Amino acid sequence: MSLPMLVVLAVVAAIVVFLAARSLRAWLRYRGARVITCPENLQPAGVRVDAGHAASSALTATPELRLSNCSRWPERAGCGQECLRQIEAAPEDCLVRNILTGWYAGKSCMVCGKPIGEIHLTEAKPGLVTPENQFLAWSEVVPEKLGNVLETARPVCFSCYLATSFARQRPDLAIDRGRTAS
Repeated sequence: MSLPMLVVLAVVAAIVVFLAARSLRAWLRYRGARVITCPENLQPAGVRVDAGHAASSALTATPELRLSNCSRWPERAGCGQECLRQIEAAPEDCLVRNILTGWYAGKSCMVCGKPIGEIHLTEAKPGLVTPENQFLAWSEVVPEKLGNVLETARPVCFSCYLATSFARQRPDLAIDRGRTAS
């Protein structure tokens, strides 16, 4: 292979790597459930950005955002998607996982009292306990209700969430040897 051909291949490879990194960065930035304030009714709504479209449009320009899902659909599916301005302005602030992670900061488990600590998104996540004493996983919290839930919920570490949830779902298989009867 000649030197000019190697240079051309290196330039092409560099361009491909640059575009792939740009696309991946857009996909990572815009994936996940979000909570926005619907401009139409000024109420919270749960939305998802079409991260694949954002990633592919980022190849040639600034990522073009569009919703792939909204809690107000199908009734309001034809809306102008003005809520995307909120996501463009602060994409990390409306992300459900970031809202939840921030809510747990500095809190301790209401069952065992241990600090929740730093939350890693690839590891087991702590749960929530509602005023009705219902234990919830992150995935069970509807994004548009997140604000209301966090106002009244209490944090519970993953171990206590798992043990309590299992004991409630399968009381015939659960034995609690760690607590005394009151």
